[in-house]
Amino acid sequence: MGAVSAEVVLVDEIPFPSVITTSKPLALLGHDIEIHFLQIKFTAIGVYLDPEIVGHLQKWKTKKGTELAEDDDFFDALISAPVEKFLRVVVIKEIKGSQYGVQLESSVRDRLAADDKYEEEEEEALEKIVEFFQSKYFKKDSIITFHFPATSPTAEIVFTAEGKEESKIKVENANVVETIQKWYLGGTRGVSPSTISSLANTLSAELTK
Repeated sequence: MGAVSAEVVLVDEIPFPSVITTSKPLALLGHDIEIHFLQIKFTAIGVYLDPEIVGHLQKWKTKKGTELAEDDDFFDALISAPVEKFLRVVVIKEIKGSQYGVQLESSVRDRLAADDKYEEEEEEALEKIVEFFQSKYFKKDSIITFHFPATSPTAEIVFTAEGKEESKIKVENANVVETIQKWYLGGTRGVSPSTISSLANTLSAELTK
């Protein structure tokens, strides 16, 4: 995963480093929790981006955070910007990895099908992700990270649980990789509206500097 900074931000009492260094330092620009029906807290999410992202979003320089949070074009531009992105997801509610894998698969599949991009290659890539999570158990404080490099349309997913070696999988289907980003970073279509709002407010402040 690379080095992490000593400074932390608490998200629902879960510490998130303010900077994670992969090939370069990535700043924590958005964070909050994912809540499911009945107000069950599911995961805490941290979004780390190369600060250069701001240069790709100048078109939105005058917009407030509340406006950006509702603007899916803004988040599409963020996703397609050729900068490094990193998601750190920490489990709050214990579940089976298979449940998470199926949730990710169905969300990504439905979005791809709606965009007419769901073919055999996408199906195979998603099946591998489901298989990867199948054998995992998401205890509280387990960590899932998604690393999206700047230069290639790939993703590395890493799962870490206390007392176990980390396990990882590389996703090389560009459509699936982009849609996983949309699952977490897709504006009004994102899985955690409060994380999107946090990201929008931070980027709005950065854009007005």
